[in-house]
Amino acid sequence: MPMKLFDEISRERPVTPLLDAIDHPAALRAMNDAQLAELADELRAYLLYSVGVSGGHFGAGLGVVELSVALHHVFDTPRDRLVWDVGHQAYPHKILTGRREAMTGIRQHGGLAAFPRRAESEFDTFGVGHSSTSISAALGMALAARAQNDDRKVCAIIGDGALTAGMAFEALTHAGHVDANMLVVLNDNEMSISENVGGLATYLARMLSSKPYLKMREESKKVLSHLPGALKFAKRTEEHMKGFVSPATLFEELGFNYVGPIDGHDLEALTDTLSALREQSGPQFLHIKTVKGKGFLPAEADQIGYHAITKLEKPQGAKAEAKKPAAAPAAPKQKYCNVFGNWLCDMAASDKRLMGITPAMREGSDLIRFSKEYPERYFDVAIAEQHAVTLAAGMACEGMKPVVAIYSTFLQRGYDQLIHDVAVQGLDVTFAIDRAGLVGEDGPTHHGSMDISFLRCVPNMVILAPADEAECRAMLSAAYRFEGPAAVRYPRGTGPGVAVPEHLEPLTIGRADTRRRADGDGDGPKVALLAFGSMNGPAEEVAEALGATHINMRSIKPLDRDAVLTAAAEHDLLVTLEENVVAGGAGSAISELLHLENVAANVLHLGLPDSFVEHGTPDELLRDCGLDAPGIQAAIEKRLAQLNG
Repeated sequence: MPMKLFDEISRERPVTPLLDAIDHPAALRAMNDAQLAELADELRAYLLYSVGVSGGHFGAGLGVVELSVALHHVFDTPRDRLVWDVGHQAYPHKILTGRREAMTGIRQHGGLAAFPRRAESEFDTFGVGHSSTSISAALGMALAARAQNDDRKVCAIIGDGALTAGMAFEALTHAGHVDANMLVVLNDNEMSISENVGGLATYLARMLSSKPYLKMREESKKVLSHLPGALKFAKRTEEHMKGFVSPATLFEELGFNYVGPIDGHDLEALTDTLSALREQSGPQFLHIKTVKGKGFLPAEADQIGYHAITKLEKPQGAKAEAKKPAAAPAAPKQKYCNVFGNWLCDMAASDKRLMGITPAMREGSDLIRFSKEYPERYFDVAIAEQHAVTLAAGMACEGMKPVVAIYSTFLQRGYDQLIHDVAVQGLDVTFAIDRAGLVGEDGPTHHGSMDISFLRCVPNMVILAPADEAECRAMLSAAYRFEGPAAVRYPRGTGPGVAVPEHLEPLTIGRADTRRRADGDGDGPKVALLAFGSMNGPAEEVAEALGATHINMRSIKPLDRDAVLTAAAEHDLLVTLEENVVAGGAGSAISELLHLENVAANVLHLGLPDSFVEHGTPDELLRDCGLDAPGIQAAIEKRLAQLNG
């Protein structure tokens, strides 16, 4: 049965009778080939509909529709463990495992998580968000099953992009060494390993996974093991044969039985091959070729653009409510990542030593223009954050000026390298830390909640946080010109609408900006708000409401010592505001400074809680954390009541 193709996303729910009858994947195991093919078409149609309603990751899920159906048809889930890497590709899996009708609320406040999550379903065997963890986790599960004498099966599904990370190869090496009973499915949709998908390759893959061949292979080992040199010769002959039509040698050398590549959209081939491999012992590796966005023609044509989509807006018909024109801001709002991207190109034009590095975040960090204008100075190292940081260190050793563009949540993966390879040696590396603070719908695995805390304890580290777009550009210049490790952390999304200058003049590191002074005629306690980065927006509103002082601290490390001590001397209560966990954050730095100076002061620290913040829009999450203006004001008034009581 040919695959059904789609060319548009509809807000109307499709008719999906087979899919609607599946509340547990056990129902798939009773289906024949024709029913499975029809189910795949319905699943693809429903995925197009649900993501159109909710927004979210898109292309990767379309590419694994057939694989998801085949896996749940062959494996006895949830007893057999499926471990999905990253999670972008797990939407079809969620639909097939009892969460179909909840998919329209995915990534929304109180709805399904964007990624597999153990607390959400027994079918989500391992919580993910960052890439390249699946093989390690699956190996751990396989070894646990062996220790418990349990014959359950374990399968890791990893994309070719995630396979670029060193952690994936560490796990592959270990799995081969311990001869673990597990299957790794490589979902190759970028042609980064092999383009050998055709009749011969598919035929060979089926042959290599067939029961007669596998039985002959094992029996031959027993016979040839008694003949000197024969087993080694046979193994080399087999590897060379596979190597003609597939990239088998690498994985065979790691200890895996390699099968593939096969067409990942051929359901019959997938189910046959998976069924055969499920019965085998030892490390098995299945290489499938898929097309990201498969079945939705616009996504096939623009795989990057359709990696994720925003939800469809309601059509604007004659009866639709007329929207009131929004008041024009003082200046066009810019995304912070765009401010960085423009700054990087401008600074590169003025300094030939600048080198731009990103771990596979070219589009997200806005290095597109830089990559085109300065291709010889642009380095995308793939999903290899540790390598990105040490690569920068090596460049700095030779007098270059590397800039590492990285998300806050991904910098966590290169933390040892930041300390050991950059900071200990005092190397001149600039870190442009995007997505600092609460990022929204991707949830706790992607929030930049802890970078202040884990960077602040690193000796000689400079950390800056802009309140607006203009400060972001000036801070990037300041960090770049600082001779040592320096970081600028800025949030996801747009700034408040402050015009960005064209010059590259830096602001002064370690100098705060007092934006408002407390009303002089008030009879009550004087309050000073010491705000860092994105918290300056609500701080301005609260300061006006309470007649308080508002200080934009700008520099987290080093602090403006004089500004802090003056504020402590002139006010009855200091309130620190940061979009970072309170523990070890910028507020803690304020208290440490006051303690060091032997200054007694009442200090209220407001920031993210000592818990993992769930998914939702940033505004919803800030409200939940008490970091919107009403929440901040209520916390201050509560503390003032305690002081007065």
